[in-house]
Amino acid sequence: MHTFSRFLLIFLAACTAAAHGAPIDPRVIEQANAVGNSDALLVLGDQSAPALVPLAMDADYRVRRRALVDALRTRAQTTQRELRLWLDAHGIAHRDFWIANVIEARVPRTMLAELALRSELRRVDANPAVAMPLPQPEIAKPAAPDALQSVAWGVAKIQAPAVWALGFTGQGVTIAGEDTGYQWNHPALQPHYRGWNGSAADHDYNWHDAIHDAVGNPCGNDTLAPCDDNGHGTHTAGTFAGDDGAGNQIGVAPGAKWIGCRNMDRGTGTPARYIECMQWMLAPTDLAGNNPDPDLAPDVISNSWSCPEAAPSDGGEGCTPADIIESAEANLVNAGILFVVAAQNSGPSCSTIFDPPGIYDESFVIGATDSSDALAGFSSRGPVLTSALKRPDVSAPGVSVYSSIPPNTYGTKSGTSMATPHVAGAAALLMSAYPKLKGRPRAIEDILRATATHAVTDPTPQTCGGTPITAWPNNMAGYGRIDVLAAYHEVIFMDGFDGG
Repeated sequence: MHTFSRFLLIFLAACTAAAHGAPIDPRVIEQANAVGNSDALLVLGDQSAPALVPLAMDADYRVRRRALVDALRTRAQTTQRELRLWLDAHGIAHRDFWIANVIEARVPRTMLAELALRSELRRVDANPAVAMPLPQPEIAKPAAPDALQSVAWGVAKIQAPAVWALGFTGQGVTIAGEDTGYQWNHPALQPHYRGWNGSAADHDYNWHDAIHDAVGNPCGNDTLAPCDDNGHGTHTAGTFAGDDGAGNQIGVAPGAKWIGCRNMDRGTGTPARYIECMQWMLAPTDLAGNNPDPDLAPDVISNSWSCPEAAPSDGGEGCTPADIIESAEANLVNAGILFVVAAQNSGPSCSTIFDPPGIYDESFVIGATDSSDALAGFSSRGPVLTSALKRPDVSAPGVSVYSSIPPNTYGTKSGTSMATPHVAGAAALLMSAYPKLKGRPRAIEDILRATATHAVTDPTPQTCGGTPITAWPNNMAGYGRIDVLAAYHEVIFMDGFDGG
């Protein structure tokens, strides 16, 4: 039989199976026909949010988090059991997730039709590798005296030093990053890494690598210590928690501890990589991936990544459908973790926030401003076509932001990627000052929105969604540029918050 005829029969068989069972993304079939198998996401039928009754919404967030993780893991073990056995019986490699009820599997083309007939499946999705453009260094300098900038302009702009002066630098709070990795022993980051005790490093529960199959990556795969294959992650971490103690005060919350997960191969991610890091964040594990512990989850996650829906080369679909990423994110937020997200850099046109996770209501979406409080031209604008919320939620410094760059250097980058960690750090300062805010991401979001300054201008100017920049909130800068000192003072007026 000719190759084309054989592929056509396989294609028709898969389509026939899908007509009577789980639909198969055409990209799965295309990849299987091209190379003999396909990296697919097997989406289970049960995607409902676990009921945590009789736990009240105001129950201790750590108790709710443990209960949620237990419920999610139990659901996965129950609903995925027969499918896992089937995959094992056919020698099909797979990675099982519980934060979203999905299995990543390398499925041979000869098994696609049979797979699609399985009753527990809702659909078979593609797991495309989609690159996102990352901000590039503008200036890189060694850590020499002439490179010192003292307090970075963005840190000063949001009034973080004034909160430090009150005794709150982020102590008692854990910030996490999901990015290209991190140079954990950078002078500005090592003292603040949760895995560093001052004399030795322990990466269990503090680091996870979701890159398993990269080719030619400078960090390799499955690294057992944090490594940054691009420099982007190291820069963002410096902004939320960096300080080398020698004059480079680049971080908003230098008293916080940080942990990290690598979810991109030099800027290229997949839905499975993003979900894997999100799952690890909800219940960090040891380096072997065992013994998940939700009590070691971070308080806030800084996300300067996106899962682009349009593949950059051929115009085909990228990260769609991405509802499983939304499901994973919703579980993180339900567990009391603030999920801060970059608006992305497709401005100045309106409705340019169009990729997950920035399109989700669960996200706290951040735009970028410069040192004069002008909205950056590249900062993506709303409205988000699938949401009624004003987006971005708020804005923060994101133009020529000075921060850490590997190896052991400092420099500036521009992007909403740089604005996002300012907000993650600001949230850490608030939780440090008011520990009762821990586990209450919506309360933190409301405080930052309510206290944002309206000094932001738009050089364009744009009127997105019918609201100009002079009306607040709007779809260009959200509720305004964050002011963490104003946010600190706002909390004392909230019922139930007494500073303890």
